[in-house]
This record gives sequence, C-alpha cells and structure tokens, in this order.
Amino acid sequence: MKPETKKDNRTEKRKTGDIGENIACRFLVKHGLEVVERNYSKKWGEIDIIARKGQKLHFVEVKTVTRENLKYNLEHVPHETDTYRPEDNLHPWKLKRLSRVIQTYLLGYRGNSAVSYETDWQFDVITVYLDLKNMQTKVNYLEDIII
Repeated sequence: MKPETKKDNRTEKRKTGDIGENIACRFLVKHGLEVVERNYSKKWGEIDIIARKGQKLHFVEVKTVTRENLKYNLEHVPHETDTYRPEDNLHPWKLKRLSRVIQTYLLGYRGNSAVSYETDWQFDVITVYLDLKNMQTKVNYLEDIII
C-alpha cells in the first residue's frame, strides 16, 4: 500500500507569507527576542508573531513581498510592478483589527499570569523582501509603531 501524501492547499500568497514569517522569527531570535506565540487568531483578526524581550511584549505584523532581482530592485529605481512596499498593505482597517486582537491577547495574558497591568508592550512591523530565484532576503524591522 502506497503512503498517502498530504496535499498542500495553501495559496502562493500564503506560502510566501509563511516563508516571511519564518524569516522574521529567526530575525527576532537573533536580536534577543523570544517568540512566545505565532498566528494568534480571533474571529476579528490575527497577529503574526508575539515575542518577548525582558518584560516587554512585542506584537509583530509581518509583510512579505517577492521581487525578481532583489539587488536591482532595492538599489535602483523599481519597476512599475515593484513600486509598492510591503508596509503599504497596513491599511487603517487592518491596524484597527490588529489593535483589537492585541487588546484581547493582553486581557487574557494579564488574567492568566502574575504579570501586572502595567506590562509594557509595543507593536512592530517586519517587512521581508524575497528573491526566491537568487535565494536572497532583505529584512526591515520597524519598531514601536503607533496604532
């Protein structure tokens, strides 16, 4: 009997996003943060990564885009199709949903632990540029964004 192979039903966009989130997690760990949770989801939204450094929680949204030639597109004038930046996908309605998910997490976090209600936290964005053909990445870490 032949072993059954599991079919990957993720869209290309979701696969790219997953690659970006994995890269972002490695980046955070390399910079001294501990990844506490990934893809914390409620019906009103999702936060990609929750990390901690000391007593501060970091809620991290990851935005990933692919580029044909990463070196060319980051150093020269971009092609028309490559003019948008990953962070351009953080629309006001998305930020509102993220804020709601963060507040939900904090209520549960504070209610289930000995952490005080003054727990420090911040919202960060990591943008990941992927050049899959040349196996290159570029990561930008935008810290402490006001939402």
